[in-house]
Amino acid sequence: MKRLLITGISGGQGRLLAKRLSEGWQITGVDRVPWEGAPEYVDVKTLDLRKKKFEDVLRKNRPDAVVHLAFVRHFRGSNELRHEVNVGGTRRLLNSCARYGVKQVVVLSSAYVYGALPENPMYMAEDSPLNVARNFPDIRDLAEVEGLVSSFLWRYPEISTSILRPVNTLGYYVHSAIGSYLGLDIVPTVTGFNPMLQFIHEEDVCEALALAIEKQLRGVFNVAGPGAVPLKTAIHEIGRRRISVPEPLAHLIIRELFRFRVYDFPPAAMDFIKYPCTVDGSSFVEATGFKPLFSLRDVFASVA
Repeated sequence: MKRLLITGISGGQGRLLAKRLSEGWQITGVDRVPWEGAPEYVDVKTLDLRKKKFEDVLRKNRPDAVVHLAFVRHFRGSNELRHEVNVGGTRRLLNSCARYGVKQVVVLSSAYVYGALPENPMYMAEDSPLNVARNFPDIRDLAEVEGLVSSFLWRYPEISTSILRPVNTLGYYVHSAIGSYLGLDIVPTVTGFNPMLQFIHEEDVCEALALAIEKQLRGVFNVAGPGAVPLKTAIHEIGRRRISVPEPLAHLIIRELFRFRVYDFPPAAMDFIKYPCTVDGSSFVEATGFKPLFSLRDVFASVA
């Protein structure tokens, strides 16, 4: 049986992927956070990606494939720690993969790397510029991670390496800034703005990761969900009340809610509820035959 290593195994996406691939793979998972009550089909090791013990796992286990999910995606800690884990951890992981004969690497990025800008075209392709650092520097580390992985992809052509960029992901297990925002009892929107947003269910992202492994993908791929809707429609479908707020006041409200940790939606992310950041997922569909199982109604029901 082939061996698979999943980083960030204790998070929602890691648990779903382990279950999805449990019958065809011998799975080892690593995470800084323990997975209490982990199923027998996963060998979970609680350790830090940045420590030597992680390299020892690769040296001893010699996985055929690695799925990299171990990113800090929230904003509760310092930017320095986030950068160290995301960029430094990815660099160390890639170096270890090359050193210990890993044949395949899949990295879960995000469609956020394109940034939300007023001039964005609808449905950006994978070769569109990564502009997130222009107005959302808090997550510029994701663009840096993609730079590392892209360099790795061309430096080691013998290793099938892929980057997946899913759109806004919602679901029971996955916690995200957009999920926290849409989960508010009263959701503030910015007066005069109602951008189109794409959503995908967490289990469809899991299926996309599994397909990337099974098809031995190489390259960068957007992963779109079942469709796009205006932000206000999404709020209505989730069953939340909405309040339209002038931009300066909206910025103040969001800043204060973030400061008091009411939810993890930093002020710099406000452009994502003003401007579009939609992607074309046709290349991934063509490469894998991917078809979302969950409709937009299903996606919204998962957080209602």
